[in-house]
Amino acid sequence: MIAVISDVHGNFPALRAVLAEADRLGCTRVISLGDVTGYYAEPEKCIDLLTQYGAVQLLGNHDGYLVDGTGCPRSRLVSSLLEHQTRVVRRDQIELLAGLTSQYEEGDACFVHGGWEDPRDQYLYRVSPDKLTGPWRYYFSGHTHVQVLASLGAKTYCNPGSVGQPRDGDPRAAFALFDGRRITLQRVSYDIDETAAAMRRAGYDEPRLWENLYIGAQIGGRIDKVEIIEREHTK
Repeated sequence: MIAVISDVHGNFPALRAVLAEADRLGCTRVISLGDVTGYYAEPEKCIDLLTQYGAVQLLGNHDGYLVDGTGCPRSRLVSSLLEHQTRVVRRDQIELLAGLTSQYEEGDACFVHGGWEDPRDQYLYRVSPDKLTGPWRYYFSGHTHVQVLASLGAKTYCNPGSVGQPRDGDPRAAFALFDGRRITLQRVSYDIDETAAAMRRAGYDEPRLWENLYIGAQIGGRIDKVEIIEREHTK
């Protein structure tokens, strides 16, 4: 049994809770779809824990910002939070991230961080069969922080949701189980107060940076959705 996780974003209490639940459910492997870094205060602990688990890890856009030494082109806030990430993520961890790709294939399944047009940075807020390009039966992606499971003809799509910053209105950390044929969505509660305390210890005193975790939303309070389109309209 594989635990498929995504978008940990430096939220160590959430990752710890997810992996403990995955262990309890009998998982023997972990595949992480990327963005282990970004947003929250303990990315170095998250990288080490996934390494201890021998997880297959993909490169997300936030991870890429650290590797490339660039800020986020879409958000000044994200760029400012990356300054903390660069102080706590070790050089050997940067090197580990630099060696990752944003797509992984195994049997009938393909795993990406974003989408199949841009594995690192494509947002799939609308999922239809034509977005699932390739020969696989099972398609997994992260990036939107919205948990989804849908059958689209002969293909199955899953976004396991976000471990560290769910944005679908459910504050519990999200992940999925995959046994090679069947996918099930999972949620587990964790100590959000502990994540907030870690942010304060790191020098952040703006509650808006973690208040969203209590309602399962983006920073600022927006809750996102993903639309599933079973058939494309033809002319």
